[in-house]
Amino acid sequence: MESIIRTEKLTHVYSRGTPFEKTAIHDVNVEIYRGELVAVIGHTGSGKSTFMQHLNGLLRPDEGGVYVEGEDIFATKEATRDVRFKVGLVFQYPEYQLFEETVYKDIAFGPRNMRLSEAEIDERVRESARLTGVGEELFERSPLELSGGQKRRVAIAGVMAMRPRVLILDEPTAGLDPAGCAGVLKNITDYREATGSTVLLVTHSMDDAARIADRLIVFHEGTIAMDGMPEEVFSRQRELVDMGLDVPQSAAIADALRARGVQLPSSIYTSRRLREAVVALAKGVAPC
Repeated sequence: MESIIRTEKLTHVYSRGTPFEKTAIHDVNVEIYRGELVAVIGHTGSGKSTFMQHLNGLLRPDEGGVYVEGEDIFATKEATRDVRFKVGLVFQYPEYQLFEETVYKDIAFGPRNMRLSEAEIDERVRESARLTGVGEELFERSPLELSGGQKRRVAIAGVMAMRPRVLILDEPTAGLDPAGCAGVLKNITDYREATGSTVLLVTHSMDDAARIADRLIVFHEGTIAMDGMPEEVFSRQRELVDMGLDVPQSAAIADALRARGVQLPSSIYTSRRLREAVVALAKGVAPC
């Protein structure tokens, strides 16, 4: 597979040379491949958000480098500016950053800064609105009049409208009810399927990660502690718990059943797999 993002020995220190000095990430080496949907997980302070903010140039490393499509994003001011159109970042609680008079203008803000034609801007606004479930009947309304879930989708649509090669979302389901959470996750997977873009999802929710990710990267104390497919990472439940992380509810239930003698495979981490395994056992068939 071809990598789209690569980091080498990436290190960032906050408040260097002061009594508050803290190494947020240290010697991070990783490759993200085209078309992947990667969940980046870790407890608060593990370094995952600091890592993400380097990928589109918001933070500059103290040591090491970041390469997007093979180019050093910090080589020149122009390269750092241009990468922000290639790597789109949706911050946690992005609805607090809505500021335009109408929903349409808010979604159009990024494409307009790219100096596109009005026709191209309009096409992108309508496309990203469709992918995020923002109805055109909302276009002339103020973003401030919308529900929390609607605001979240408008903010995400504004970044999607720039058609970044990589879309990074920092805790996109934080604070949403289950229906809102499911809707945003569907928007993310729909966008990825429609565009083939690479998606990085920063999340505390193991269930969210289990539901949609192809690959998990686990940060702990500023370094990458695990990197692999969901079944590989979630099979290391004890290590995850020792890092202060939860495991998906389905994985926890499956583990409790195994402790009671139920013969279940170790690869269960979603409700669908758990249901299929239990149904197979009920029918007298060994679950896969």
